[in-house]
Amino acid sequence: MCFLCLWDSRDEANHYDTTKWPMRTDYIVGRYNVKCKSLIDPSKVYLPPLHIKLGLIKQFVKAMYFNGDGFLHIKEKFGAILSDAKLRAGIFVGPQIRDSMRDPVFPSKLNSIESEAWNAVVQIVQNFLGNYRAENYSELVDNLLESYRKMGCRMSLKLHFLQSHLDFFPSNLGDVSDEQGERFHQDISVMKSLYRGRFNPNMKGDYCWFLQRETDTEHARKSKCIKHF
Repeated sequence: MCFLCLWDSRDEANHYDTTKWPMRTDYIVGRYNVKCKSLIDPSKVYLPPLHIKLGLIKQFVKAMYFNGDGFLHIKEKFGAILSDAKLRAGIFVGPQIRDSMRDPVFPSKLNSIESEAWNAVVQIVQNFLGNYRAENYSELVDNLLESYRKMGCRMSLKLHFLQSHLDFFPSNLGDVSDEQGERFHQDISVMKSLYRGRFNPNMKGDYCWFLQRETDTEHARKSKCIKHF
């Protein structure tokens, strides 16, 4: 569910046709998937550009033809660092996305429908989710949604924000750095490799200690005071 409106993620038949959903008027715990009381005012929530980019790429890759030249090119490019399951799920980080956008060969490997959607993604990243907002950004978003619809992409929550809550994005979207977000994704990918992709509740604790060791604060073990009688 969306925290701004009553968007139904399971109503896939009307996702692309319905752009206006009933707005949320209250946040009562137990109603409309509200699990706990909000810590901040929902109107002050910031939608980070990095996560929007990750969501767009994820839906794009998942809708690609896995035996096509485009997906095989991605597999050849990132297959050494990403598993086949992650490639098919479209799980990428910021540097890999930028590398793909700078790749002159990748667009030529796509079919006509994939190429149209990829060009729309590049336009959104460069002219809306970055440091520059084009005057026709609303038209660019419409082109993206239409190309994703032709490609058969599912309407994710990130796409829903672009479709129904475009005015919620601040005008100075590019003034906020994604450095911390990208660093988290890169660091947590290292932790996942250490745990060989298996879930372990200790991973979160190890990641916190990993961050603490990188600070300038010196930590020393206190010696136990042993008294002898």
